[in-house]
Amino acid sequence: MNIGFGEFMVVLLIAYVIVGPKDLPKVARFLGRAAKRLKRLIRQLKEESGWNELASQAAQVRGDFEGAVRQADVSGELKKAKQTFDNIKREE
Repeated sequence: MNIGFGEFMVVLLIAYVIVGPKDLPKVARFLGRAAKRLKRLIRQLKEESGWNELASQAAQVRGDFEGAVRQADVSGELKKAKQTFDNIKREE
């Protein structure tokens, strides 16, 4: 999630109005710590569930599939056969 500078300023202004200038640093620290804990929790869940390994395996399967599709492409051979047929046809 990416937010721009203008959006960030609007969020700060709303937080300033709702929380007030006195408690704003406390709220900011709390939100920072909560975001850090959430990131750590997500990372641990990915590690424990094997999500990263599954994603790398999926990428490998995709690469293998794309390679097989490239090898199965016969359009070049068909073009050569058509040219050969056209050459034979012209010679007659």
